Amino acid sequence: MLLIVLDDVGYAQLGCYGSDIDTPVVDRLASEGVRLANFHTTALCSPTRACLLTGRNHHSVGMGRVADLAIGFPGHSGRISRAHGFLPEVLEARGYASYAVGKWHLTPEHETSMAAARSSWPVGRGFQRWYGFHGGETHQFVPMLFQDNQWVPPPSTPADGYHLTEDLADHAIGFLADLRSADVDKPFLLYFATGACHSPHQAPSEWIDHYIGRFDDGWDTWRERTFARQQAMGLLPPGTELSTRPSWVPAWNELSTEERRVAARFMACFAGFLSHADAQIGRVLDFVEHELGELDNTVVMVVSDNGASAEGGKLGSINDARMWNGIPAGRRELQARIDELGGPSAHNNYPWGWTMAGNTPFRRWKREVHEGGVADPCIIRWPGHLPAGVIRHQYAHAIDVMPTILDLASIEVPEQLGGVVQSAVEGVSCAPWLVRADVASSRTTQYFEMLGSRAIYHEGWKAVTFKPLGELYDDGLDPDAPFSEDQWELYNVAEDFSECHDLAEVEPERLLRLVALWWLEARDHQVLPLDNRPLAALLNPRPTGDEHRSRYTYFQNGSPTPESVAANVRNRSHSISIDVAFADDLIPEGVLLAQGSVLGGWTFFLRDGLLSYEHNVAGKVSHRVVASWPVGGGEHRLGFEFTKTDEFAGLGRLHIDDEVAGESDIPFTTPARFSITGSGLTCGYEVGPAVSADYVAPFRCNGTIRRAIVDIGGAPYRDVATELAAILSEQ
Repeated sequence: MLLIVLDDVGYAQLGCYGSDIDTPVVDRLASEGVRLANFHTTALCSPTRACLLTGRNHHSVGMGRVADLAIGFPGHSGRISRAHGFLPEVLEARGYASYAVGKWHLTPEHETSMAAARSSWPVGRGFQRWYGFHGGETHQFVPMLFQDNQWVPPPSTPADGYHLTEDLADHAIGFLADLRSADVDKPFLLYFATGACHSPHQAPSEWIDHYIGRFDDGWDTWRERTFARQQAMGLLPPGTELSTRPSWVPAWNELSTEERRVAARFMACFAGFLSHADAQIGRVLDFVEHELGELDNTVVMVVSDNGASAEGGKLGSINDARMWNGIPAGRRELQARIDELGGPSAHNNYPWGWTMAGNTPFRRWKREVHEGGVADPCIIRWPGHLPAGVIRHQYAHAIDVMPTILDLASIEVPEQLGGVVQSAVEGVSCAPWLVRADVASSRTTQYFEMLGSRAIYHEGWKAVTFKPLGELYDDGLDPDAPFSEDQWELYNVAEDFSECHDLAEVEPERLLRLVALWWLEARDHQVLPLDNRPLAALLNPRPTGDEHRSRYTYFQNGSPTPESVAANVRNRSHSISIDVAFADDLIPEGVLLAQGSVLGGWTFFLRDGLLSYEHNVAGKVSHRVVASWPVGGGEHRLGFEFTKTDEFAGLGRLHIDDEVAGESDIPFTTPARFSITGSGLTCGYEVGPAVSADYVAPFRCNGTIRRAIVDIGGAPYRDVATELAAILSEQ
C-alpha cells in the first residue's frame, strides 16, 4: 500500500484534473487507475490527515482544527486517543511493515521537543519508521527534520543541491530497500506525505526556470483554459459552470506590468515545486516497480489534503512570517526581490488570484467549506483489480480512504487494538463503485465544519454557510455576529457542481431540513461548541507546566528547542550569559546562541573574535550590536542585555567578562514569531539558513560552551491584532 498525500494542491492543479502544470507521474497513475471527480476533505491539513489515517471524522477524533489550535472540548482537543486506531496500527496486527515519510502535523508544537513524549508521533501510532517534519510547513532547502524519535540535521546543504522532497524520496526508497533486504514477503504501507505544495514554494532553480513565461497570460485566462480542459476530459458533470471571480480578487488586466511579472513568477515557483514533487514520486514508484517488481501488487492512492491556499494574500508573500509580525512585503519589495522567489532566502506564497484558479471551477479556498476548500484530487491504482483510465463521479470523503484500502486488502478493523476498545469507523469503502460505474456511492450524507464555516451534503444537495474570522478580504459579513444569524446557501450540487446558483429562496423548506440535519450530525460527531475564534486558542494555550519560568539554560550542540517552549525573548527585556572557553591558539568564532533563520530571528555570535548580536526582523531588516574589542583565548563570560525602551524598541548591550563592550539602539524587534518553518533555538551552532549574512550555518562555535543562560523579565508581549491576521493567513 502506498498512500501519497499532497499538501495544498487544489482541484485543478494536477494535469489529470485540467492543469497545464507538468505532472506526468501522477497523470500516469490516473491513466492506469481510477480518478475521483467528487472527492472531499475537511478544508485544513491536520483534520484531513486525521480522517485519512483513522477513517473517522475529524471532530470525532479530536482534530476539529489544526493541532496547534486546540481548545478544551472533545472535538477540538488536538490529540487523537487510542480508541481511534490509525491505519498502521490496524495493519501492524496483520503483519504489515508501515513507514511514514514526510509531513506529520498531528502533534502540537510544544510536544515536538526532545523532552516531549512520543506517543502522538508517527512511531507512537503504528509506524515502525519515520523520516520527515512535524509542523504545517518547513523550509524546503533547510528543513527541521526528524528520524523516528530524534531530531536530525539535513544530510547536506542548499549549496550541495539539497532539497527536501528529494531527501524524502531517498528515505522512502531506503526504508523499502531495508525491508526487502531482510524480508521478501512482508507486506508494507508507505505513507508518503510531501511538503509540496504548501508554502514556501521552493524548488531547484531549473524547475522554476522551466515555467518562466508560462503564466504570463494570468489567472483569468488560465482558469478559463483549465475549465475547458476539465470539460473536455469528462471530469465535470454536464452543465457545470465556471464560478465567477470574487470581487476581492483583482482581474489580471487590472494589474500593472510589474505586478503581472511578479505574480507570474510566484506561479512559476508553485508549478516548479509541484512538478519537482511529481518527479520524486516517480522515483519512488520506479523503485517499487523496477527494483522490487511489486508495483502491480501495490494499491497506490494519491490525494490532496485541502483546496488551494490563499495564505499569500492579494499580492503574494515573500516571507509568510511577515504576516505573523504585521509587516507584509509591499509591491516595491516584491519587485526588487523577484529573483529570490523560490530560493532559500524567501518563504514565498502566490497571490490569491492563483488560488482561485487552482480550485477551478469552484468558489473559495482552503479553510472554507464551499467546494473550493473541500473538493480535491484523489486517484487510486491497482491493475487487475480496479479499472484503468476511468473517472468516477460518486461522492466520497477523506474518511472513506482507510476503509477502502482495508477493503481492497480484505482486512477488517478489529474490535480492540492494544487492549483498547475501538470506536466505530465512520468511513465506508468506495471499492464497489470503483470497480463498477453503475454502483451508487455508499456515502449519502457528510457534514463539514471548519472554524465556524459549516456545510452539509445530503443526497445531491448541499447547504453551506461561510463564517468570517475577521477576514482579510471583504464579504460584508460580521465575524462577531451570532451563529444563528449566519446566512445559509443551498445548492443542488448533483446538477450545479460548482455552486453557482443559490436556491435558498427557491426551496426554503429543503434548506431548513438540511440545516436541521447538520445540527444532528454536529451532535453525533462532537462538533460543538461552534467557535470561529482561533485567537482564543493562542491567548489560552494548553498548559505546558512551563508558563512562569524566567530562566532557561542551554547546552552546546543540543537539539533545537521549538519556539513554543524556548525562552520567549520577543519584545521584552532579557539577558543572555554564556560561559565559554577557547584555546589560546584559536581566534574565537561561531554561534553562541541563536533562534530562527534567514527568514527571521536573532543570533549571538563571534566572528574573527568580535562579539556580535544581530536581530533579523522577518527577513526585512537587521539590527546589530558589535563589540569594540575582540575576545581572546581562555575562559570568558560573554553576555548580551536587551532593555526595552518602547513598544517594539530597546537598547542592546554586549558584555565581555562583565565589562560593557558595545551598545546600540535596536529600533524595531520581532513582535510575534521568529519562525513558522520549525526553526528552533540552538546553542553552539545554527541550523540555517543563517540568521545573519555574516556567516554560513552551522557556523559551530570553536570553543567549549559550559552553559548558556537566558533570563527574561516582564510579561510576554502579545499583539492580538497581528496574531489574528497571521492565523487567518497561515493555516
